[in-house]
Amino acid sequence: MSIAPETLRELYEQMVLIRVFETESERQYKAARIGGYCHLSSGQEAGTVGALHALHADDLLVTGYRCHGFALARGVPPEAVMAELFGRADGCAHGRGGSMHMLDVARGFYGGWGIVAGQLPVATGLALGLVRQGKPQAVLCELGDGAVNMGAWHESLNLAAVWDLPVVFLVVNNGYGMGTAVDRASAVPDLYRRADAFGIAGVRADGDDLEETIEAATALLTAAREQRKPAVLELMTYRYRGHSVADAGLAYRTKAEIAEHMEHDPIVRVRAQLRDAGVTEAELDAIDAAADARVAAAVESAAASAEPDVGALAAGMYASGSAEQFERMLPGSPFGERELVFAGGLGA
Repeated sequence: MSIAPETLRELYEQMVLIRVFETESERQYKAARIGGYCHLSSGQEAGTVGALHALHADDLLVTGYRCHGFALARGVPPEAVMAELFGRADGCAHGRGGSMHMLDVARGFYGGWGIVAGQLPVATGLALGLVRQGKPQAVLCELGDGAVNMGAWHESLNLAAVWDLPVVFLVVNNGYGMGTAVDRASAVPDLYRRADAFGIAGVRADGDDLEETIEAATALLTAAREQRKPAVLELMTYRYRGHSVADAGLAYRTKAEIAEHMEHDPIVRVRAQLRDAGVTEAELDAIDAAADARVAAAVESAAASAEPDVGALAAGMYASGSAEQFERMLPGSPFGERELVFAGGLGA
């Protein structure tokens, strides 16, 4: 396939924004302005942007906890993503989720999920809901290579196959599940072949090649929408940073290995394509500068955002109208309490 220059330029802008955002996120984390865990996706931008380019506006997205880039590629403003990292009220999850639990339901993004493979049953359920409601959308469920060895993987793919659900399981294979190489953890390291056990399509693509990713994702998502065919798409890529910001990433791989992969950087590859299409260096530099400015503004906006109301921390735990369903469960709390109370001067 061939991407129109205008579209390729837009996708390049998204990739650069994600790279700059992740770099700044690490800086803010080390400055203690971001709490909890923080997992970066630097180096995986082509896979992220390419797969989401294949999504329709009304399709649904579910991801694991390495989700900043997916939120940005889905159209969540960087100000809202950074505010969420800061735990502020203007965050896309109103400061309740942080790095691992981004979401924007209005954009069809049903969250990053912190439990490994915990998002797979959720995505399968969403796909079942689409079928039951007769809706033509598809679900894209992102996961890391380590999640394919969890029980939820087998259960979810089996049900998706048995019930003909419109869900594509996107396996982002960056070579390591935390610090363990894929071929040390998986008896069948060609992860796309796992689809054979469930009688569904399994495809492997170069996740650092934007066009190849878009082509593969488009074909599988189209089959999911039109034919209710689930599938597995394995994207081969690489993350430059460690498993999380707390991991230097050098105990299980060498600097030479990282440098070798950087020689094939997906952003550099797309930048070269744009030059070949007639985009000047000055225009490309302007895109890079705009990303720097947008992320810097996102940091300022996040820092200025208000802290969430602690007294409303438990709000939204149950859907509206479900009080009767949970009424008999309330006395099961340690002291039968019904109000959220904080000790130690945090307020009530």
